[in-house]
Amino acid sequence: MDILIPNSWLREFLNTKATPKKIAEYLSLCGPSVEKVTKESNDSVYLIEITTNRVDAAGVVGLAREAAAILPRFNIPAKFVPPKIKSNQKLVLRVPYLTARVDHALCPRFTAVLIKNVTIKESTKIIQERIKAVGLRPINNVVDISNYLMHEFAQPLHTFDYDKIKGKTMLLRASKAGEKITTLDEKTHTLPGGDIVIEDGDGRLIDLAGIMGGENSAVDENTKNVLLFVQTYNPINIRATSMTLAHRTEAVSLFEKDLDPELVEPVIRRGIDLFEGLCDGKAESEILDIYPNPYKTKKVTTTLDFIQMRLGVPIPKQEVSAILSSLDFSPKWTRNTLEVFIPSSRSRDIWAPEDLIEEVARLYGYHNLPSMLMSGKTPDPLPDAPFELETRVKHILKGWGGIEVYTLSLTSADNVDLEKRHSWALKLRNPLGSDSEYLRTSLVPSLASVAQQNAGEKEPFHLFEMSNVYLPIRGKLPEEKMVLGGIFVGHDYREVKGIIEALLKDLNIEATFKTQDAGGFLLNHRISITSKKEDIGQLGVLTQNKFIYYEFYMELLRKSLTPRSFHPIPKYPTHVEDISLVLPPRTLLGPVIDVIKNTDAHVVSVELIDIYQDTQTLRIAYLDPNKTLTDKEIEKIREKIIKVISSKFGIHVK
Repeated sequence: MDILIPNSWLREFLNTKATPKKIAEYLSLCGPSVEKVTKESNDSVYLIEITTNRVDAAGVVGLAREAAAILPRFNIPAKFVPPKIKSNQKLVLRVPYLTARVDHALCPRFTAVLIKNVTIKESTKIIQERIKAVGLRPINNVVDISNYLMHEFAQPLHTFDYDKIKGKTMLLRASKAGEKITTLDEKTHTLPGGDIVIEDGDGRLIDLAGIMGGENSAVDENTKNVLLFVQTYNPINIRATSMTLAHRTEAVSLFEKDLDPELVEPVIRRGIDLFEGLCDGKAESEILDIYPNPYKTKKVTTTLDFIQMRLGVPIPKQEVSAILSSLDFSPKWTRNTLEVFIPSSRSRDIWAPEDLIEEVARLYGYHNLPSMLMSGKTPDPLPDAPFELETRVKHILKGWGGIEVYTLSLTSADNVDLEKRHSWALKLRNPLGSDSEYLRTSLVPSLASVAQQNAGEKEPFHLFEMSNVYLPIRGKLPEEKMVLGGIFVGHDYREVKGIIEALLKDLNIEATFKTQDAGGFLLNHRISITSKKEDIGQLGVLTQNKFIYYEFYMELLRKSLTPRSFHPIPKYPTHVEDISLVLPPRTLLGPVIDVIKNTDAHVVSVELIDIYQDTQTLRIAYLDPNKTLTDKEIEKIREKIIKVISSKFGIHVK
């Protein structure tokens, strides 16, 4: 969340001689990050990034409080100047000018005050300049006061034309599905239900609370009586409504971060002062304040040893106390035990001792913490760690021309699993859309989608991904399995099978390939890959788009690894010859090669080296470890091989 703050406005609440450059530098070191400082007219404007948990520093007053705590850490005197508030109206549960009924689950604190006889006119020059500096457009004094205070305190407020509220009644409730409201920007919204709305005495919706006011209760040039309205809302409802209606406002960006209800009182009192001073209005003597559950001071306990151990420096108790006190915390020591009472403004992000340590560390200065290199013996790698194998597999596939891709773990109902093995996949309760409502149970749909998007490429390509799939377990978290999946487009099937065989050979995995049909693959176009009597993967042609797909479960692949053994270089030479075979139709070459290897002990390798029409050429290597084989001995082995494959497969040798 980025905010703009003029330097002149900041110094209204910060007494210091520090230059804007120094303020920006030291704030960035210990607090909110100042992205840049720009010069505008006679002023400087800070562009500041505020993290979600620090909405208390998203306004001028909150940032001044931060600067007053940080600058003295750099020996620059600075003091926080609280806002000057004159309003002294009583806070009461009932007022004669408004009947209010509030659902407190939606609105923790509801305040309102009637200001009579206002004069609509232009704002003062200083207010207009400051509103322009924060990126807004001045409109009139009533609207400008609302925007001015929102940026000053990071607390949105709203103004109603009091005379347009029928029955002088407000009912704050959850909307019903299908209700409609037209907001100030003249857009009509059909509400999904559960949105925070305000209804007047005639049943009209006059406010889409926390988002934008209703057009039918808006302040205009004829307004005489203004109802100033300051409140906090349930952040979940505000966020849900904003995202559902695709309607974002500055008020939404604050309310959805769960604002401090204790901030409401100073804001409405400051608002009364501005309305009386700038609009010539007169506020009623009582402020309606419906606040059933006031803030009860929260306490977090820790110890000096815990703080020093986590920071790594021997910071004394006095310095810890000084840092926390400068941030409006109330520290109390009992020997080495520290009790810290948390102000309401920080109660949303300070919950544990670690949160306190973060506050101490940032003001102590991360730049002051010691920077030390690790010492000692380098730890041994974890036993059976999967990372080495995963990296190795990726490098092998890249060496064979593979391109690694990353895809989302979420998929649509249609693509839960193209193989239909896990139609019971886990569905998200609040998916972002219909294309991402299920956790995937296979990489097939993800890789097929990426391949389809790149199918226009002229050259063949090979994509692969190594990622988790999520297999549901009733009553438990899903089983996460690391899977290697790959897809080939434009490649010959034999070439693909060769790459998979090369991968397994490089990993020293002895595997067998067996034709076995399964869902999602063409009939007779899928093989199951087995090692150590366990299915470790599959390879085949997909039904949907005829892409060639392979898949391995990484854990099973790891279990299939075989330690490499040393084989001495043969003392005697290997004899190599090529044999061209004509195989009958529908004869698989794999079983033929296996038979040739098992025909004689002297056959050490058989490889397919060429295919021409119906002829396949095999390269056979012969070796005897004790002598050099003669031509006659080779001829006998060859005749034996030809006789066996001819009788078993009906193969003709050219």
